Amino acid sequence: MNILDKIIVDKKREVVLKKSIIPVSQLEASVFFGKETISLSHNLKNSNTGIIAEHKRRSPSRSIINQNFTVEEVVKGYENAGACGISVLTDGKYFGGSLDDLLLARASVHLPLLRKEFIVDEYQILEAKAHGADLILLIAAVLTREEIKSLSEFAQSLGLEVLLEVHNLEELEKSIMPTLDMIGVNNRNLKTFEVSLDFSKELASKIPNEFVKVSESGISSIEAINELKPYGYKGFLIGENFMKTDNAGKAAKEFIAQL
Repeated sequence: MNILDKIIVDKKREVVLKKSIIPVSQLEASVFFGKETISLSHNLKNSNTGIIAEHKRRSPSRSIINQNFTVEEVVKGYENAGACGISVLTDGKYFGGSLDDLLLARASVHLPLLRKEFIVDEYQILEAKAHGADLILLIAAVLTREEIKSLSEFAQSLGLEVLLEVHNLEELEKSIMPTLDMIGVNNRNLKTFEVSLDFSKELASKIPNEFVKVSESGISSIEAINELKPYGYKGFLIGENFMKTDNAGKAAKEFIAQL
């Protein structure tokens, strides 16, 4: 069993437990549930830089990245730096995140917020909406076509945008459907953790133009972004590169200024 399989097994257990504690009615009563969505896809289409900056404390591939910042400091820094949107990791066991991080981010900034999570159930989409997210991530590697369809339709019914993440052509081909807004190519193989921009380059021409193209993971230089832009990528998700510094917002500001 690889790390991704383990995460999904744990996630399904976690969702069952949460459903037994917090009813859907409580999520729907949240002050953020009726909030109008801020569109990340619109921001990316109209940006010259396309940076989606990530709040990430740790990861399975790199135990601790940074535990020293408050969420507020990081996301305000990203907003001041000119990021198009912010990704907030909410998985606790493997990434040290929580839904509270999403809530704090929402209270701090006016940028589109992505709930970065291993989504396997509609309940998690309701959680995302209740905690102020504007879009969700669906990972093709862990979902069937039918699941991608039903989850993306449900997200859109709540006014949330959908970023679908793929790693290879097979995942891309099974996933293309009108209920997606953005398609992200993860340059990190989630099974081996090997990173290569070739994943993004090879899949670029296979992604239909109606979807905003996003390149994720392993982007640590201006050169990498300049290399990917000719392939039609409008969004670039960067987490570790900013979070591993002493000041994530400052690192993002310097990076974006160079772009």
